[in-house]
Amino acid sequence: MTTHTVATHALAIEVFRNRDLRQALYDEGDVVMADVLVNLHGDAHRDRRRLENRLYRRETLLRYERELFPGILEQTVRPHVERGRADLVELGHQLMMNLAALTAGVDRPLGTPEETDRLYGYLRTFIEGATLGHHTGDRAAKRAEVEAALLDFDAEFLTPSIARRRELAPDERPRDVLTVLLENVDDLRLPHEVVRREIAFYLLAGAHTSATAFTRVLHHVFEWFADHPEDRALAGDLDFAQRCTHETIRLEPSSPIAARRAEAPATLSDGTAIAVGDEVVIDLLAANRDPAVWGDDGGAFDPWREAPERVPRWGLSLGSGMHHCIGGELATGAELEGDRLHGLVPTSVHRMLQLGCEPHPTEGPEADPTTARPYFATYPVVFRR
Repeated sequence: MTTHTVATHALAIEVFRNRDLRQALYDEGDVVMADVLVNLHGDAHRDRRRLENRLYRRETLLRYERELFPGILEQTVRPHVERGRADLVELGHQLMMNLAALTAGVDRPLGTPEETDRLYGYLRTFIEGATLGHHTGDRAAKRAEVEAALLDFDAEFLTPSIARRRELAPDERPRDVLTVLLENVDDLRLPHEVVRREIAFYLLAGAHTSATAFTRVLHHVFEWFADHPEDRALAGDLDFAQRCTHETIRLEPSSPIAARRAEAPATLSDGTAIAVGDEVVIDLLAANRDPAVWGDDGGAFDPWREAPERVPRWGLSLGSGMHHCIGGELATGAELEGDRLHGLVPTSVHRMLQLGCEPHPTEGPEADPTTARPYFATYPVVFRR
């Protein structure tokens, strides 16, 4: 088996859209990721994606952003504002988890801080499971920990959530991933353990990727304002927050690479011959800075950067082709038939800036030492308003 690496925008697009190359990024994280949507291929992926796509229609996206999320945002942020400080990493995960739980179908009937803390604990463990290939400690011990957490999560949250939906008439059930799976479990031939992993995946994907972006965007905004004080007046501008989000995601995708494995021979336009079983790694950091697309300064953060025609401002960070991120528009925004969807990450960043969020004057951010991925472990901030 040979590993091929592509680092240009054009070749990355080829790899993403080649249907003979299947997802391979999460092979070592199968404790959480086995048989979930992002890891499926061919007909299995098409059938489940068609069902779950229903949850990301225009009216649903607008309802989340305009009706459901504002209340969740204020409720989550308020205690931190009252204390005058927060850790962006913790706050971001709490915030995005609260919305991801709604999307996934994880009920929290008690609504207590203790219940939220327990769900947050499960979320962090699932993240470690999905990124097990990057874990710097004992991977076997971490796998066992994740397996135990999945069972505990099932007993405390998933099984009761399933029971509640089965007690309701079809038109009374919430429209979330769990409901869609339950209504189609026989057609999709899904065993319970796959449903468990799919819900855990939606919880961690919806929360972790957005929470990571949330912290990184604010970090870039703080640095931009320090170097461009004339733009500080834009702290209340939601369009500016969205531009900063797109530019951050381009430069710092949730994963620095994507990976595919060949199920049939393929040849790329540059002549690279790929044999069955070969792995193709997409260097997203390089592709998203490709000078042929982004110019010689493509590695610099610039919220005023204009993307070339037919290239999204976030580059290839949300994927392309059949595995384009299903929740990307919900997270980062889109134009929807005349309606502007700003996205949950830009909306959250905007609100933090409105509240006078600034880096803590004496406590700096720290990198996460438990993973090879470039995550913050902590990012202390204060509120000046």
